[in-house]
Amino acid sequence: MRRSAFGCLEFIVGVLLVIIGIYTFTSPIEAMMAMVIVYGVLAVFMGIGDIIMYIKAERFTGFGPVLALISGMLSVMSGVMLIAYPRAGALVLGLLFPLWFITHCISRLARLEGMRVFIGRGTYFCLLILNIAGVILGFLLLLSPHYAVISPVYLVGAYLVLLGAESIVLSFSGAGSRY
Repeated sequence: MRRSAFGCLEFIVGVLLVIIGIYTFTSPIEAMMAMVIVYGVLAVFMGIGDIIMYIKAERFTGFGPVLALISGMLSVMSGVMLIAYPRAGALVLGLLFPLWFITHCISRLARLEGMRVFIGRGTYFCLLILNIAGVILGFLLLLSPHYAVISPVYLVGAYLVLLGAESIVLSFSGAGSRY
């Protein structure tokens, strides 16, 4: 049986996520600072996009274009702050990562039932357990912000390993070409 392009790509992504997760465990400070800077760069680009949207929509009246300008300016300022002061940004990530864990895992759980027919019972339950673990981890971090501030890097590393494991499992299921 020929492996689909999606299956190979999903496998490569899974292996890379596991490697990045392990690196995160071995170099936590560098990994945290890199994550903060990446968030900063993304915020700057998103803010510039919002400001451009305002410029293109300024001839229209209403609250929407002004909101885009305000949002864009705040995004650019936040991004520059994260890039200039990554240690301060590390504290903010203690809140952002649990929210990301929860939303990502809920999204995966929501579409898991549709994949059940294609991936088989064993793969289905493996992915179900991995994503439920991600949701629980996210809520534990939200309920215990102290841990989220102290050890977000280790939690991110664990989640990256879980996410990589999920991708590797999916790559062998054959569901990629149909999903």
